Amino acid sequence: MPQDLRDVLQILRFELNYLEQGGFERDRALLGTESPFQGTIACINFGDPLRTHACHECSLHAFVPEDKKTEEFPCHHIPLSHSGETIAELLEKNDSQRMVEVLKHWLRGTIARLESNLHRDPD
Repeated sequence: MPQDLRDVLQILRFELNYLEQGGFERDRALLGTESPFQGTIACINFGDPLRTHACHECSLHAFVPEDKKTEEFPCHHIPLSHSGETIAELLEKNDSQRMVEVLKHWLRGTIARLESNLHRDPD
């Protein structure tokens, strides 16, 4: 697995741990964001109020459907469930609890797939 995919795996593991430890719920008011991705190192612009990096430089960009890559926050359009739920949709419904649970499930599955690929292709 190329180094950039190992980096993605590390970011996804961090994000999952953050969610499992209740970090999003604890920090969201403090950070002023309703998005779990934007409030952590998963976001390429984390801590940068000017958002100087383009989203296409982000590790999560590979998971974004082609037709959503030009959205303001492409990571909000990653399909997280079999029914295609996204952070954007769950933000519209104002259902942060559901969003966190769906995101945790997606992270666990994505991490497992990437780890499986890592064991098959150790390069």
